[in-house]
Amino acid sequence: MNGLIMAAQLLLGLSILVILHELGHFLAARAFGIKVEKFYLFFDAWGVKLFSVKRGDCEYGIGWLPLGGYVKISGMIDESMDTEQMAQPVQPWEFRSKPAWQRLIVMLGGVVVNIIVGIFIFWMLTFKYGETYIPNNSVQNGINPGVIGKEIGLQKGDKVIAVNGNKVIRFDELISPSVLLGNTNLTVLRDGKAIDIKVPDNILNKVSDLGIEEFISRVPLFTTVIDSIMPNRPAVKAGLQKGDRITAVDKIPVRYTIDVYPEMKKFKNKTVELTVERAGKSMVFNVPADTAGTVGVGFRGIKEIKEETIHYGFFQALPKGAEQAWVQFSTNAKGIWKVITGKVKATKAFSGPVEIARKVYGGEWIWARFWASTAFISIALAFMNLLPIPALDGGHVVFLIIEMIKGKPLGDKFMERAQIVGFVLLLSLMVFVLGNDIFKAFLHK
Repeated sequence: MNGLIMAAQLLLGLSILVILHELGHFLAARAFGIKVEKFYLFFDAWGVKLFSVKRGDCEYGIGWLPLGGYVKISGMIDESMDTEQMAQPVQPWEFRSKPAWQRLIVMLGGVVVNIIVGIFIFWMLTFKYGETYIPNNSVQNGINPGVIGKEIGLQKGDKVIAVNGNKVIRFDELISPSVLLGNTNLTVLRDGKAIDIKVPDNILNKVSDLGIEEFISRVPLFTTVIDSIMPNRPAVKAGLQKGDRITAVDKIPVRYTIDVYPEMKKFKNKTVELTVERAGKSMVFNVPADTAGTVGVGFRGIKEIKEETIHYGFFQALPKGAEQAWVQFSTNAKGIWKVITGKVKATKAFSGPVEIARKVYGGEWIWARFWASTAFISIALAFMNLLPIPALDGGHVVFLIIEMIKGKPLGDKFMERAQIVGFVLLLSLMVFVLGNDIFKAFLHK
């Protein structure tokens, strides 16, 4: 069932974004009097289509190959590779008959719409839900680093107070792109002393394999103060009370809740000795544990920190939405640069539909998460389409800029060959990311 929910969210999210992206090209073309012959969600490869309808001089439809979508603009060398039409005399309603600046706007139309959509969704989410975060100064017990965090020198209970010299205001800044992209300096408060810890350039390679939790857990450390005791459970019968602080499990000292759980699991269906501190006195209780190694106590947890929510008015939320979109866009750019410079492996950096469905949308349909994920992907699509690869919008933009500098268009033969090279590159990339997805999901351990 989870797999179906993931697939459904991915299909819906991408369908919305593809339609809006192509609508950007469509509207820009129509604004300059350029004829659009086809508007398709998915590709109708080899003429196979699931649905089509003709309205005016444009055919609207749904293809069978779910690898995106397209608009066929008359007089343009694109994925249709309609060389027969290009061999005919230039018509005034064709793409090639228009000034370079108009064609440039048409090619940028999809990217612009994707950026606007991303900003709009982030804007609406910020307006509706505000920004909820954990203030870093309310994290009393410090961080819980995983395997990766410990490798670079972080320790349980450290308090990260600055990133690259900038004071940390929100706890989630510790796992933000600015940190995970590496080459970052963390200022850590440990035993009352400030020390610096370097986050290496290639940290994303390990985070991709093991997950963010193995760098720094999203949840700060909590003490072992008992906040609640479930009725009719062994803890009640043994005499444990709310406010007791567990200091040892079977004589093994524990300081945080994450220390208690693994020790308790050793005593499934057995009696465990718990040492607790009550009103300044140390007391010992022998408590029968159940099949899961629990005794029926709850810890203070979230009560030890104070989440804050900032609410914004309708127009106040707009710059916040734009800021989130810019952060996503710049993060994509920095990530690509890390791959180009060899700091991050391509297998760790690129994700395809399977990984997007699993890690971005997830197996539970939560509308707020769905729209946030869709906004994130919209910005990612905008960035990817701007890459200077033939067959992508960015490739066309580069050729148009060259034309504007030279004062004359590039030859049709060159454009056709460039388009073919672009298709081969994109197809290779699709095969790579899909294979990488399958490896990560089913084979990689």
